[in-house]
Amino acid sequence: MGNYKNYYFLGIGGIGMSAIARYFHHAGYAVSGYDRTPSALTAALEKEGIAIHYDDNPAAVPAAVEETFVIYTPAVPEDLGEFRYIREKGYALCKRSRALGEIARGQECLAVSGTHGKTTTSTLLAHILTQAEGGCNAFLGGISKNYDTNLLLSTRKVLVAEADEFDRSFLQLFPEIAVVTATDADHLDIYNDRSHLLEAFGAFAAQVSRALVVKAGVELPTEGVKARVWRYAYDTPCDFYASDIVPIDGGRFDFTLNTPMGRFPHWSVGIPGWVNVENAVAASAVALLHGTGPDAVRAAVATFSGVKRRFDIHLNTPIIAYVDDYAHHPNEIKAAITSIRNIFPGRKLCGIFQPHLYTRTRDFADEFAEALSQLDALIMLPIYPARELPIPGVCSEMILNKVTLADKQLVAKEDLMAHLAARKLDCLITFGAGDIDRFIEPIEQYLRTLC
Repeated sequence: MGNYKNYYFLGIGGIGMSAIARYFHHAGYAVSGYDRTPSALTAALEKEGIAIHYDDNPAAVPAAVEETFVIYTPAVPEDLGEFRYIREKGYALCKRSRALGEIARGQECLAVSGTHGKTTTSTLLAHILTQAEGGCNAFLGGISKNYDTNLLLSTRKVLVAEADEFDRSFLQLFPEIAVVTATDADHLDIYNDRSHLLEAFGAFAAQVSRALVVKAGVELPTEGVKARVWRYAYDTPCDFYASDIVPIDGGRFDFTLNTPMGRFPHWSVGIPGWVNVENAVAASAVALLHGTGPDAVRAAVATFSGVKRRFDIHLNTPIIAYVDDYAHHPNEIKAAITSIRNIFPGRKLCGIFQPHLYTRTRDFADEFAEALSQLDALIMLPIYPARELPIPGVCSEMILNKVTLADKQLVAKEDLMAHLAARKLDCLITFGAGDIDRFIEPIEQYLRTLC
């Protein structure tokens, strides 16, 4: 990306964008950017010394065209005034995915891909390498609770990356070792259908040079794959899997990790949920194939604190429990509800769900309704549009009308807190990838008054 003094970010508050912004800021460059709305993440960036503004203002773009490199996210609309100005003036620019690909060059890249599970798995892998090997560089799709950041830096030339399938971003990465956690249909606004999504995953798999770790049962084209393919699973016998799974405190599990290198008893993840046993199997497989010793991997896995907004238990008392989860795909919601029922048996689950994207709502309305019907009660919020314009006839009611629960209701965001105050709550869950995260703190504060 050349020798530039300034790095300017369009959409700097995105989780992937902010990690790259932090990387260049830490390297000593002048970093600034635009985002549509303030958030906890933009506040953290500003506190670190990165200048951010929230109005579409071309005058805020660094004036020195030849000294400025612009990085943008596809979520930024093409007609944004700043974007038009940057193109007209001839600034050097690229997508976030290309920037990450350039940073990864010259390092041993360990990448985690998949339509769900990749953020927790990649963050756990980065934690293992940090604890067991003295560090790594990591660009994460969530905020690690162990380190309170989405960027880890090290002098070691090992890089952990979350390989995002959105907009075919992961095709900018050429990993030595990679994971594929799932290839469920998603991002059909980009791919049109699942066959094109699978084609992209196949192309990514063909770019892996040494080892490809794929969840057992996951469909993945392997034509052109050069790397050795390994399979992993929760408890289905294959190359890497868990057995002798025993519940322990707080919804966690003790298990034996079965690998081609041997059987390792008393593995346990520091966070609850059976799905995190599966994530730990995948992350441990990559670490072991990378060459990390099993005892060091086991010790690190046990101290993992998780990722903010991934199965994040904010409150757990006999009177009220509150869990927040980023789940925004039907299969993610199903897995989360199953895990929550295991941890909180017998409790009445009330979910608040904010659909993310009109296209995803349109494409998966039936699947969302089936997943959400596993709850005892449902509060539905209006769709969070993100990068999309409204689609006629597509709304939250498309899902809500198909949900089989008797206790279900559509609530406007401005009415949510009042609605919760009028309800008798036992175990509350917030789901979604939009701005539902703005409610986490007020919800927790309110629920604590009930304890």
